[in-house]
Amino acid sequence: MQKILALSTILFFGFILWVIYLANTGSSSIFFELVRAIPYGDKIGHIALFGTLTLILTLSSRQKFYCLGSIHIYYGAIAVFLFALSEEVTQAFLPSRTFDFIDLAADLIGIGTASITVNLLQRREKYI
Repeated sequence: MQKILALSTILFFGFILWVIYLANTGSSSIFFELVRAIPYGDKIGHIALFGTLTLILTLSSRQKFYCLGSIHIYYGAIAVFLFALSEEVTQAFLPSRTFDFIDLAADLIGIGTASITVNLLQRREKYI
């Protein structure tokens, strides 16, 4: 199962990099058209992409976490947050892109939702 999760993480991360490349170069894609057709599609996309990446990365890294007092922060969530932050900040320096704080907030919602989901799965596993 771990190998499947690791491969899924790599493939999904590659997909996100491809989407970022398309956006950075101003290319068109059916994904972008779909996002434009859905109300708040861009924000929903950010939540879904970064939430999914966080979920599979955290699971593939065996839910390892850092303790900040009584709060457990998954390494997968930290890695995805740093990636999302750097990706958003670089947009400020690209002529075809613009930095959007709301996009970063949507990324954080996805990361947080995935982290809560992993935590609930861990708790459920202990009681089954």
